[in-house]
Amino acid sequence: MKGIVLLNMGGPNNLEEVELFLRNMFNDPNILTIRNTLLRKFVAYLITQSRKKEARSNYKKLGGASPLNFYTDKLITKLSNTLPDVYITKAMRYTPPFAKDAIKELVAHNIAEVYLIPLYPHYSTTTTKSSLEDFYNTAKGLGYHARFHDIANFYDNRLYNQAIIEQIDEALDGEKSDEYELIFSAHSLPQSIIKKGDPYLYEVTEHTKILKNMLGHRFAGYHLAFQSKLGPVKWLEPSLEEKLNELKGKKVLIFPISFILDNSETEFELHIEYKEIAKSLGIKEYRVARCVNDSDTFVKALVDIYQRM
Repeated sequence: MKGIVLLNMGGPNNLEEVELFLRNMFNDPNILTIRNTLLRKFVAYLITQSRKKEARSNYKKLGGASPLNFYTDKLITKLSNTLPDVYITKAMRYTPPFAKDAIKELVAHNIAEVYLIPLYPHYSTTTTKSSLEDFYNTAKGLGYHARFHDIANFYDNRLYNQAIIEQIDEALDGEKSDEYELIFSAHSLPQSIIKKGDPYLYEVTEHTKILKNMLGHRFAGYHLAFQSKLGPVKWLEPSLEEKLNELKGKKVLIFPISFILDNSETEFELHIEYKEIAKSLGIKEYRVARCVNDSDTFVKALVDIYQRM
């Protein structure tokens, strides 16, 4: 029997997991690229302690948990109904269920061939590499020997991009698209990571070109901006706040281009924080499209991705 494992960063299942999520994330050498392990752990501890109170408050506003887990389960249910002969599960990087939990499931179901699909459309060492590396290392440590397949990215998948356009159309809710500036908002990265050869910026930029070509002249303008930066180092530019300031007085629609599933960075940052910023800047109208989540077209895209692996 074949199995599919959907990989993602995870998110707190409850408020008690917020500190665990932060601690595991900042201890990841692909995230906090400090070579000295002891120093990295110390810095990770400091960051976690300084951010946990605010993070708990933010998750509390979202109902006490990350919506990512809810949408992952819905996606697995739909995918399982579409592929009844394939065992489908998930493995999160920073919160349960971890890779070890997924592997125990695969062993229990005698899965000898595994398809690993990181739910990141663009490759980055901070996401795709981290999740795949973690899964393979865990499998090796547990002595799980299966035939593995994985994928680096899927931003150019036709069905996936069709699913994105459907979400954009839904967010417009019948309004004229040519009155809106469409902003593709991507999770930012430190510029130092890109300079080391990480292809994330290139792939995100190429992705915006694909979507722009598919959408044609439907929108007043197309833009790429970056959100979620943290700390004093140089991050990718322009920031979403800078882009909103540039477009003040206009109608804007935001699509979170680097996220597959809605999470705290879409539900809290985009729907709440940046909405307030947009209002203060005089944005005429501010809309945010949902991620593709468990949309029927995205389920078809995942089936297509799996069959091509």
